[in-house]
Order: sequence, then structure tokens, then C-alpha cells
Amino acid sequence: MEHGSYSDPSKSTFSFGDEDHTFANSVRFSLNQDAIYADEALSLLLSYSPRVSFCGYSIPHPSDNRVNIRVQTTGDPAREVLNDACQDLMLMCQHVRSTFDKAVSDFKKGKTRKGNKDMNVD
Repeated sequence: MEHGSYSDPSKSTFSFGDEDHTFANSVRFSLNQDAIYADEALSLLLSYSPRVSFCGYSIPHPSDNRVNIRVQTTGDPAREVLNDACQDLMLMCQHVRSTFDKAVSDFKKGKTRKGNKDMNVD
């Protein structure tokens, strides 16, 4: 749910249910970054994002499974900037997952080739 101003769409607070510090801090990190993916290897370069002037989050109460994320931009609509940050966060997670899967696959192949049966990785 968005709690914002109709007169100034560059400042809004977004409320997310069933979320906690893990999600909120990841989104906050992504809002403060511009993710640039270069070539097919998806090498990730991070630099300061000039579109965001302020972002932060709060959890209203420890027993309340909800987070509020405040976004203030330099002019772009806050909803659009938050959407872009979530898209960047998804790309980062996909990159981490594919890198991890490749490392596990390489590890399993290496153990099989060397004939080392002492370590069971399955």
C-alpha cells in the first residue's frame, strides 16, 4: 500500500505486509544503488544512485509483520524508483543464485573426476 501525496509523487511511504528486516534492508540497499549489468557474465558494478535523496524503513511494532519503506527522490515518481529498485534486486538475486549453482556443479564435477569418494555432496 502506498501512502503518498498526490501533489508531490516524488515522496511516498510504502507499506508491505508479511515482510521483515531481510526484505526491507535489501530494498533499502537497492534503492541506494544503480545496478549496471555488463556483458553476458552479468558482472555487477554498483555506484551511488542520484535518483534517491532519502530512503529508509521502519517496522511499526515487533509483533506486527509489516514494514514501512520511505522513498524520497530527486524528481522521479517514488513508485517508479521503488519498482526499478525491486527489479534490480531481483537481477542481483538471480545472479547470486546462478553463480552459486555453477559453483556447486563445478564442485561436484571436480570431486567425481578426481575419484574422491570420501566426500558425499548429494
